[in-house]
Amino acid sequence: MKTKIVKIPVLGDHLVNTYLLIGRRPVLVDCGMPSSGDRIWNGITAAGIDPTDLEMIIVTHGHVDHFGAATELQARTGAPVAAHEGDLPTYLAGHSDRARRQPIGVFGHLFTRTPPPNEVTRPLHPDRVLTGEYRLHEHGIDGRIIHTPGHTAGSVSILLDQGDLIAGDMLTGGFLGLMQYRPSNPPFHDDPQQALRSLQAALSLGPHTLHIGHGGPMAAAKVQQWLDRQLTKRS
Repeated sequence: MKTKIVKIPVLGDHLVNTYLLIGRRPVLVDCGMPSSGDRIWNGITAAGIDPTDLEMIIVTHGHVDHFGAATELQARTGAPVAAHEGDLPTYLAGHSDRARRQPIGVFGHLFTRTPPPNEVTRPLHPDRVLTGEYRLHEHGIDGRIIHTPGHTAGSVSILLDQGDLIAGDMLTGGFLGLMQYRPSNPPFHDDPQQALRSLQAALSLGPHTLHIGHGGPMAAAKVQQWLDRQLTKRS
C-alpha cells in the first residue's frame, strides 16, 4: 500500500516541518517546537485522521524544534514515541548540548553564538528506544527507520519502500529552509563529516525524493549533485 505523506508545517509554510505518514495506520514524524502541539493536532485532524488513532510517533533527532511537543503529544494521543538511543540524554534532559555543535559557514558561526530562544522543553521518555534499523511494516507503514548520525549522534531517517526518504536535518533548504528546494548544510552538525557520510549512505539505498525538517521536498538526483560537490571540497 502506498504511503501518503502529509507535511504539517509548524513555522511558516516550510521553515519547520513535521510529517504525517498515512498507510494502513498513521504515524507521525517529529513534533516541532514546544508550542507546536495544537498546530500538529489540528494538522492531523485536517488530514482526516483522529490523532488518538496514531500508531506511533517517531522523533528524528534530539533538537527542540523536532521533539519540542513530543511529550505533550505522547500524552494527548496515547501513541508510543520511538527515538534513537544516541540522543537519549537530550530527550531525558529536555534540551541539547550546544557545546557539541560544530558550526558550518559564516551563518553557522553567527547562529551558534546567538542561539534561538526556547531551546528547552519537557523531558521526553521514549517508549521505544532504537538501536539500529527498525522495520515499520507491523505498524502499518511500508518502510523502515535507519540510523543516519552526524547532525546528532541519534539522528534517524525513515525510508519508505516507495522511495521517499524522511531525512530530518541531514540537510536543509538553503538558509534554514527559506530557499526550500536548494540543498544546503544546516547551520551546524555535531559531526559534519559523518553527516555527509550518512547522507551518501541513505542516497545509496535509492530514494527518489527527500522530505526534510526545514524546506524541501528535494529530488534525490539534485541532492546527490550537491553532495558530490560537498565531498569534493572536503577531499
